Amino acid sequence: MIETIHILHTNDIHSHFEYWPQIHRFLQTKRQEFEEKGESVFIFDIGDHVDRSNPFTEGTTGKGNIELLNEAGYDAVTIGNNEGITMSKTALSSLYDEANFDVVVGNIRHENGVMPKWAKASKVYTTSSGSTVGIIGATAYYQQFYNALGWKILPAREQLKEEAGKIKTDLLICLSHLGLPEDRLLAEETDIDVILGAHTHHVLPEGEKVNHSLLAATGKFGDFVGHVMIQLNTETSEIVHQTAKLYRSETLPIISEDNQMIEMKIQQGKKALEEKAFYSAVELKQNLFGHSELASYFGRALIDYTNADCALFNAGIFLSGLQKGWVTKADMHRLLPHPINVCTMELTGAELYDVYYDSLDQELAHIEVKGLGFRGTLMGEILHERLYMNARGALFAGNREVVPHETYTLATLDMFTFGFFFPLFKELKKEYYMPDLIRDVMMKYGQSLDESTTLS
Repeated sequence: MIETIHILHTNDIHSHFEYWPQIHRFLQTKRQEFEEKGESVFIFDIGDHVDRSNPFTEGTTGKGNIELLNEAGYDAVTIGNNEGITMSKTALSSLYDEANFDVVVGNIRHENGVMPKWAKASKVYTTSSGSTVGIIGATAYYQQFYNALGWKILPAREQLKEEAGKIKTDLLICLSHLGLPEDRLLAEETDIDVILGAHTHHVLPEGEKVNHSLLAATGKFGDFVGHVMIQLNTETSEIVHQTAKLYRSETLPIISEDNQMIEMKIQQGKKALEEKAFYSAVELKQNLFGHSELASYFGRALIDYTNADCALFNAGIFLSGLQKGWVTKADMHRLLPHPINVCTMELTGAELYDVYYDSLDQELAHIEVKGLGFRGTLMGEILHERLYMNARGALFAGNREVVPHETYTLATLDMFTFGFFFPLFKELKKEYYMPDLIRDVMMKYGQSLDESTTLS
């Protein structure tokens, strides 16, 4: 007997809900259509559905996203780095409390090595014809970030290979938030039947066959919905035919209530962010290509938070300014929507001189930045706080003249630690400050200046 099994999948939505009503309706319609023909259907999300740059997600602490996944009828998800390392351990531990689906991610543990109660290393489903479908999953290996949050993260590909060896099912599917290069390596090293990918935002219009595995992925932001169709010989568990295709979300039918639904969700999140955060005694203006009152305020916040000697950051992180008066959490979210953390590193004076001179490159200001947690467009000028050069060409970090062989602490943004703009940063030992995002750091500084302000 030949059984047809359908897999519908999404990945890297990043709280982009422009097409969500159409995606929701498509998933439900397809499920009904296939089930009426007696065929089994599974719906999976491969992580980074949550993105705190969206006010709906921020205002609901991600639980609004879980509500959307419930309503659309997902069977299982894995987590991406946005769920894993932009939320506190407490927030992630409660994120899936109301989930009606399985969370399959095998490479995250508590510090004592115990798997969290909300996660499964694997899950086995049974189709209407009695075939078994095994699901394994893993998320990207950001060891330093997970450690700083109080989690233990295992090397993903090794863990998946081990788990795949334990599962004895008719069909084995991997939910992989690892990126396309890792998926290809995983396919070379295992007999996983289908690898549903994410993280690198790759688009595979008709899938990609590597070794025994069919790789599939849908890009990012809900631009596509994926559909993998498997025809399985139920007597031999042999796949006799398989296809992968993508449906472009912008071509899916729209009804009049769709825009209303999106706006309602956004307003729901905004309402939760109306809480006052701190009082600003002056207007804080932004300046993309130079210093500003806003940048000075933020730079002082970084140094106050980390006790570093000096700070370096880019003007492009500020997406607005702040008016004089009460600043709400919504204002701060508009100003700094990025899921970016503060980081400190130790540099010698000679290294600090090199970094300072590199930061003066005016071409950096006009670079378009994508990824790295950055939610703006242009880098903007590289700015300094308590790092300056006097008239005779001597560099100072705070009140100390920089001496080549002495050591200094620099506060910066985690987006710089990958080495794309300052290669030296990739090699230096770092301390990540988590779970506070940079907007939290600035809010706490604002509170400290006005003791009558309280933050929840």
